Amino acid sequence: MNYHSPVLLKESVDALNIKEDGVYVDVTFGGGGHSREILSRLGENGRLFAFDQDPDAQQNKIDDDRFVLIGENFRFISRFLRFYGVKKVDGVLADLGVSSHQFDEAERGFSTRFDADLDMRMDQKSDLSAKKIINKYEEKELADILFLYGELRSARALAKTIVEAREEEDIETSFQLKEVLQKHLPKAKEHKILAQIFQAIRIEVNQELEVLKEFLEQMPKLLNEDGRLSVISYHSLEDRLVKRFIRTGLFVGEPEKDFYGNISVPMQKVGKMIVPTKEEIKVNNRARSAKLRIATLK
Repeated sequence: MNYHSPVLLKESVDALNIKEDGVYVDVTFGGGGHSREILSRLGENGRLFAFDQDPDAQQNKIDDDRFVLIGENFRFISRFLRFYGVKKVDGVLADLGVSSHQFDEAERGFSTRFDADLDMRMDQKSDLSAKKIINKYEEKELADILFLYGELRSARALAKTIVEAREEEDIETSFQLKEVLQKHLPKAKEHKILAQIFQAIRIEVNQELEVLKEFLEQMPKLLNEDGRLSVISYHSLEDRLVKRFIRTGLFVGEPEKDFYGNISVPMQKVGKMIVPTKEEIKVNNRARSAKLRIATLK
């Protein structure tokens, strides 16, 4: 697929344990690769709902009576499914992160490869862009974002440099930002550090970790008794949240124990974490950091 090559396609859809007449949700529609695979396994009474807030992705809508595409953020999954009369589903698939299309469209500003406006909005109706964060956030806010979401040890120095540079003129493009931060980008690590900086800003623009938390918290009430959750993540911040929620039902701390020392958690993992094969990574380099975790209700 030109728009986006779906990662761990067979594995993530196998994980849903699809029933022909079941109701399923693909919360990250993108190019529709995972959705098409789910539809191919559904019978005529099965239903698939998909979410994507990106207007570009909405152009890929599938013409199938069993399919509904909802142009909203998947943090609102329960609310919008209720609008369609759906209170419970048999499986939910999430392929987190940025699509190949978003990375490859220079004007979207997601990639360090192109000189483009600092945008990075998945929802193009949003007021918050990368440009706004870089030019308006306080120095401490910037440093916190770079440290927490980019896991950058030099976060304070980077934030200070940005704030000093923007006093001269606004930083509006990706190459401008790169130039401003050049002294913090040693040749051997330039690509890695820039990727971490862009990741941090993108996560803040799209509130990605908050969205993921809100989404996961809805799963225990949304899934049917033997329903499945299939989540592909691409960096440790996402994966940690998914792993911890499946294990404890929480994002911080540990669940309370009862009088007998037992804990009550809403979900349980299914099998081990799955990563792409060497063959898949060879064909699609963006699959290299993918991790698939599967869970069901306890």
